[in-house]
Amino acid sequence: MQLFKDRTGALMHGLALAYAALAYGLGLAGLFSSQWGLNLLATLLLAHGMVICAYMLHECAHNTVFKKNPHNARLGKVLTWATGSCYGTYEDIRHKHFRHHVDQGDLVWFEYDKWFARHPLALRLVQALEWCFVPAHDLLMHALMVVGAFVIPQRKDQRLHNALAIVVRGSVYGAMLWWAPRAALLYAVAYMLMMTVLRFMDALQHDYGGSPTLFDNMPSPHRGDRVHEQAHTFSNPLSLSHSWPNLLVLNFGFHNAHHARPTTPWYQLPALHRELYGNDPQQVIPLAAQLKAYCRHRVARVQGDGDDATGPDYLRRAQQGLAPGGNAVSFLTSF
Repeated sequence: MQLFKDRTGALMHGLALAYAALAYGLGLAGLFSSQWGLNLLATLLLAHGMVICAYMLHECAHNTVFKKNPHNARLGKVLTWATGSCYGTYEDIRHKHFRHHVDQGDLVWFEYDKWFARHPLALRLVQALEWCFVPAHDLLMHALMVVGAFVIPQRKDQRLHNALAIVVRGSVYGAMLWWAPRAALLYAVAYMLMMTVLRFMDALQHDYGGSPTLFDNMPSPHRGDRVHEQAHTFSNPLSLSHSWPNLLVLNFGFHNAHHARPTTPWYQLPALHRELYGNDPQQVIPLAAQLKAYCRHRVARVQGDGDDATGPDYLRRAQQGLAPGGNAVSFLTSF
């Protein structure tokens, strides 16, 4: 029986998964070395292995890897453990992400802006850490993910699953802290690097804004409106002239192409982008502008992007590094 959808998929997905497993395994092993140079390389390798695991989890959510959906789900569940998103369920991750596509919004349960308004000291701490390039805002979201079933009323039936995940991952990490504290610290650094890469890629891809309607089944006013979707989706490839930099994030920057045809696998997105939009640099946000916006607005993003521009105006501002973008919308967090 053919497991993958076609031979090209077997090769490309197989290579991505093999690299992710190798990078994760070798990177984790290298954290226990007594040589700081090897520790540094291992931390970077582990972080990138996690990044590829995260984007392969995204592929599974769109059922692009295997012919049968249950096989995609099984792999997706494994990848939630590699990316630290196993405290909730894979189905919740997939449901929220599909709502993002179908309802054209960043649908959430946790409204962090209101939470920050009630906890000003926490806000100032997060802002201070973000100024130091620590992804504190996303750390807050991931901390909430760890105890999600105990604080989200709609997820209370998942408390046993949530508790088991806490016990398993907590025990393993606790053992690392006890026996190899340096390795445990470097693992935390690798995990924060993964979060940084994911949110860097996410930050400018939409101007939707947050909508506290995750558990509301009422349809969005823009549901199914492809014109609206494309007008408020933006592509941020790491390079238009060279393909290899985009492979570092499995072509996730070709975001308009992804939203135009969500079942297109990662390795076909550059060709689809060229088919739909050509190679016009005016259709994408250049890497220099992405870096400028990420660094310049790292504190302002904590309380929302603060930019009223939308559509073409947002794209122009993003291309100049003036659009702050957003935080805390990772597909790894399902609330």
